[in-house]
Amino acid sequence: MSERPLVLGISALFHDAAAALVCGDDIVAAVQEERFSRRKNDWRFPNKAIAHCLAEWPKPVTLDAVAYYENPQLKMQRIVNNTIDNAPRGALVWPQALRTLETLNEALPARLQRILKDPEKIHFLTHHRAHAASAFLPSPFSEAAILVADGVGEWSTTSIWLGKEGKITPVRELKFPHSLGMLYSAFTQYCGFKVNSGEYKLMGLAPFGNPIFADRIRDQLIEIRADGSFALALEYFAFHNGITAINPLFENLFGQPMRHPDEPVTQHFRDIAASIQSVINDIMTTLAQTALALTRMRQLCLAGGVALNCVANAKILSHVANLDALWIQPASGDAGGALGGALDVARMLDDQTSGVRTVVAQDRMKNAFLGPCYDDQEIVDALDRKELIYQKYPDEDGLFRTVAAALAEGFIIGHFDGRMEFGPRALGNRSILADPRPGGTLSKINQRIKFREGWRPFAPMVLADCASQYFEQSNDSPYMLLTAKLRDPFISGPDLAQTLASGERDLPALQEAVSTDFTAVTHVDHSARLQTVSENSGTRAFGILKAFHELTECPMLLNTSFNVRGEPIVCSPDDAVSCFLDTEIDMLIIGSYLVRRSDQHTQLTSQLRRRRFHAD
Repeated sequence: MSERPLVLGISALFHDAAAALVCGDDIVAAVQEERFSRRKNDWRFPNKAIAHCLAEWPKPVTLDAVAYYENPQLKMQRIVNNTIDNAPRGALVWPQALRTLETLNEALPARLQRILKDPEKIHFLTHHRAHAASAFLPSPFSEAAILVADGVGEWSTTSIWLGKEGKITPVRELKFPHSLGMLYSAFTQYCGFKVNSGEYKLMGLAPFGNPIFADRIRDQLIEIRADGSFALALEYFAFHNGITAINPLFENLFGQPMRHPDEPVTQHFRDIAASIQSVINDIMTTLAQTALALTRMRQLCLAGGVALNCVANAKILSHVANLDALWIQPASGDAGGALGGALDVARMLDDQTSGVRTVVAQDRMKNAFLGPCYDDQEIVDALDRKELIYQKYPDEDGLFRTVAAALAEGFIIGHFDGRMEFGPRALGNRSILADPRPGGTLSKINQRIKFREGWRPFAPMVLADCASQYFEQSNDSPYMLLTAKLRDPFISGPDLAQTLASGERDLPALQEAVSTDFTAVTHVDHSARLQTVSENSGTRAFGILKAFHELTECPMLLNTSFNVRGEPIVCSPDDAVSCFLDTEIDMLIIGSYLVRRSDQHTQLTSQLRRRRFHAD
């Protein structure tokens, strides 16, 4: 064995497949398979992600263990038991269940043993243990309560853990089919969005509505107990005995049929989104309070798909008593399970040898920049393959000033540099940047660059030292996982109620009409999903933002992921070049090279919008 255990973690075969490589408690690499395959939320076995992670370690690679983020035997037990319990109603699920059982029983063990032949070195964690480990072990805390909430792994859907002395201990759990993740996905489907993909749209839609159905949800769909535990009224759902999340009884409860994805988002569905968000906020806040009470801790870690709900996270931070600090795993979905599994097995092997684990002031996530990095030659090759005209900037300060000036002129800029982000958020290295102040910026990026719904909000990248001047309760938010409200002096236009009273109902028009000094990055409730950046944030985008601040006195930029609708965030220089050519991005900053659209030959820019974009 090496001085510190070298462990490969894998999540796969359901959604958001990923791989991670750790050496002891040091994260060497972590990346989702979708970034290489270009299939959003790719669930397949992450061969390319594994190959990348192993390539990040000096040759030869001698793995001490492989960690898989779930226990296949327990998962098969749940699938079989659930299918039998719901017979004959669950007949539609049987073919899918049989395929899953075959994969878990035959294909998965064979794939894992190709990586590491010794079966005793292949470890199967439970799904929620992997999530809990991903939340606590990379955190800056020596001890903390841990709350995990998602759809389902094997049986667990919600769990509380104690993290202490480098170990995680289970405290309490709720089991399938009672699940917050499944509940939220049911409303995602009802509102016409894609399950396991469109939940963030539901969260973004909520501020347009009023929570008038919240009491109906609490009275009819879910029993919520004083400690935050809950039970679903299963007769309204179909995820446990069918191939969809909801059934006609669910639709009847709210008086309207499920929205078709191509239909307008009426006020009914806006109110539905606001209502379920309100219920989720209350449950997560109560669960967080219970986690602190049961563990006698004052620090909290979060993971699981529900932990990506930045509105609920902000409510936890502002409403939970005796909470001193909150840390959220930036890859809280299934991808993070690969990392958590690797870290937990490495910790276990460390305990068997030296027991080494150091406590750090900052988290161990390396700002989530854990993916591939490309050198100048690879970048130049990608630019030359498309015969692009480009300019090199050897002086980084000069590049910052040039980019800041372009942003101030209203240019939309694609920024590609350094290691790619791990998790769903672009944090600067694979980002599209813009000035958040001018009217029309939001609609331009939504419609002509991202090719998505015009009402979708964007996030601000804010200098950490300036955040509190502009936002209330602006806690450190390096991973874009918390919301905060813009302060009143920067709210310049009518609020949502006034705009609705004027007769306006169109979502994009409402988004533009409820204006602030930073309309492109604030929602209709004047909230924003903050990313705070500082000199140690690990992204060159900080230097661009700092130069922009010096030039304009504005300490924030619009930051959205460098991709188009239905596609993963760009990974390679070729991906970035293709996205630049397929959209109306004005300028591409890729490594130390600058590419202006205005400099290119007409035939290159004429490829704009040739591609067909998939629904997300």
